Amino acid sequence: MTAHLHDGPRPAQHFVRRLVASAAQPYRQAGHYAWHFARGKLGGDPAFAGLLARGLLTGRRRILDIGCGQGLLTSWIFAAQEAARQGGWPAAWPAAPAPAQVHGIELMRHDVDRANEAMKQEVAAGRARFTCADMCSADFGQADAVVILDVLHYVPVAAQDGVLRRVRAALPAGGVLLLRIGDAAGGLPFRISNWVDFVVTTLRGHRLTRLYCRPLAEWQRVLAGLGFEVQAQPMSEGTPFANVLLVARVPEPGQSH
Repeated sequence: MTAHLHDGPRPAQHFVRRLVASAAQPYRQAGHYAWHFARGKLGGDPAFAGLLARGLLTGRRRILDIGCGQGLLTSWIFAAQEAARQGGWPAAWPAAPAPAQVHGIELMRHDVDRANEAMKQEVAAGRARFTCADMCSADFGQADAVVILDVLHYVPVAAQDGVLRRVRAALPAGGVLLLRIGDAAGGLPFRISNWVDFVVTTLRGHRLTRLYCRPLAEWQRVLAGLGFEVQAQPMSEGTPFANVLLVARVPEPGQSH
């Protein structure tokens, strides 16, 4: 049975609040803005707690975060690992992620600098790595799990397909791609999410002229065409958006599609 945030509501909610504070804490050394952004994003975006509650990164040793921003997912994962080590992990949740390394790729240099400053101990220990590069040409290496949250729609469709092909090549049998997208067939919630996207990315220094969005069914078709087995999970709980998390797994040998 899949565990959700509302399984054992009070303990899980209290735990998430404590985890947000722990994961945001390293960003104090990266500056006032970095810390406040970390607290707001980690606490307001259901994807972070959802990844843990559903065990989607459990057992993954090499995690690649494409479009990592200032490295929030990395901080979140290692804060979760430490919280589990200290006890008090929600009983209904799968085990905390325990990767050997999280590699983040980000286009914006100032975000990479913030990530390196906040995560400098993990970077020095080789547990975290941040690369300033364009996802359309960056070396993805090999990974057991690839995470792409709300990023692909910034580049044209042909470039999106190119990134997805290279992600598939980076994953072994049993690997997983966690891709959050806005469903272009989502009506008003989709339009709201697009408007918020323009505002937030402008504040972060991006200059957008348009977004390249697709309906959920088309995303599923493209991923299936690359050999993934795809499940769609809602990922906008507590928000007015039309976000969906696509859990795309590479089949094991002998496994039917």
